[in-house]
Amino acid sequence: MKKIIYSIVFFGVAAYLFSACSKDFLDNYPTDSVSSFGVTSSTGTAMAALNGIHRSLYVRYGSQGRGGLGAWYLHIDEQGEDMVFNYATWTTHLRWLHRDATSSYNRENWLMFYGWIANANVLINGINENTAGTQEEKEVIVGQALLYRAFCHYELVQQYANRYVPGGGNTQLGIPYMSETTTEGQPRESVEDVYSKINKDIDDAIALLDGKPRTNKSHLNVDVGRGLKARVALTMGDYATASNYAVQARENYTLMDSATYFQGFRIESEGNDEYIWASHIIEDQTDKWANYGAYVSRNFSSTSIRRNPRSINSLLYDAISPTDVRKLIWDPEGDHDNLPSGIEIVKSASRHPYTNQKFLAVSTSDSRVDVPHMRVSEMYLIEAEAEARLGNDANAAAALYEMAVVRDPSYTLSTNTGQALIDEILIQRRVELWGEGFRFFDLKRLNLPLDRTGANHKASIVNNLMEVPAGDTRWTSLIPQAEMDANENMEQNPL
Repeated sequence: MKKIIYSIVFFGVAAYLFSACSKDFLDNYPTDSVSSFGVTSSTGTAMAALNGIHRSLYVRYGSQGRGGLGAWYLHIDEQGEDMVFNYATWTTHLRWLHRDATSSYNRENWLMFYGWIANANVLINGINENTAGTQEEKEVIVGQALLYRAFCHYELVQQYANRYVPGGGNTQLGIPYMSETTTEGQPRESVEDVYSKINKDIDDAIALLDGKPRTNKSHLNVDVGRGLKARVALTMGDYATASNYAVQARENYTLMDSATYFQGFRIESEGNDEYIWASHIIEDQTDKWANYGAYVSRNFSSTSIRRNPRSINSLLYDAISPTDVRKLIWDPEGDHDNLPSGIEIVKSASRHPYTNQKFLAVSTSDSRVDVPHMRVSEMYLIEAEAEARLGNDANAAAALYEMAVVRDPSYTLSTNTGQALIDEILIQRRVELWGEGFRFFDLKRLNLPLDRTGANHKASIVNNLMEVPAGDTRWTSLIPQAEMDANENMEQNPL
């Protein structure tokens, strides 16, 4: 009998998370004490396994360019027009070559997410009345696992299925929604059904996590659930729900001030009230050459960063107000003579226009940067866009003002209405969330074309991929060939 890839992942990656890696990051459990079979015998072992999933978000999956969610976020932005390369290195997603069914990036990303789903399912389906521990402990563990399952399917369906069309039937093929781990190859469900199951998992998680504390921001709490609900609703065009949950998600957090923002995104997410969810990488868990900061920071001394410091689209940079703190975290000359105290760039690093200092590693030899999964500013932007699309221009402008004036003290309440207001909000979204894994998915959900022309993209680096029309088949990745070979019920996307 053929075994579907995400079944194989369970027996490989799950064993890795629940057993082999326990000696590295689950301090209380020896190597052979946490297995995929005994993991739900108590809330203690189940929490150890959940910590394994938290940890797995920033480990390497294959080559050093595949460092978990941080790498995924960069790959999503690389597919858009706002992240500019200055050297032809690690260009697979930039050139949209990852779409190919035989691409290792295609396969490994598929495996990565379904591996996390399989491990989450062990907890969701295994914790019951026979699991030793308090009811609250069980609910905290299952709630977080449900959010992981929803989040992973959400990321996958955006990449491997055609866009969700608000108001449409959405009968187009989605992905298999894995609520259980099985060796039987599962068929693709409709996009509508996938989103329905995503929402149910989120709703169930919110109910379980409401009012319960968490250990740190690498753990998922009710606010993460509400923020994820807002994201999904925005993608679906359910704007009333998106606005409502975005407001709820940010209630217990505050935007960082301009002085903090100028210091760059580093490893201080735990003490920064703007972060709702983030992965903090401690020193003894680092993967020096695969970390998020090994590719997106300005100052770590890796070959990738020395040759290819990431730049912002010059047209987008020009749209930033001169009095906005974000104008200072990209340098149009590339000299970076205004770096925060204690930050240096090695002399051998190439200098290029519009390079970023938004992300700053610990040092030239320590690539750690906390991976931002969800921030307060995103919730303001979701609320603003959702209200604008509902025709509530005053509410949209007010939400946008609350965020924008913290970034730019000279910002005034927008007088734009209709599409002009939506366009202003989207510019703010592009600037604010640069490098955090949103732009390609935004283009796809809004059915907009890719247009890299007129800016600082070099045709030779992007392999002449300067424009892709909306609706082109290339917006949807092919199902990995290994999955097609293993699963007789799987259908391929159009070539």
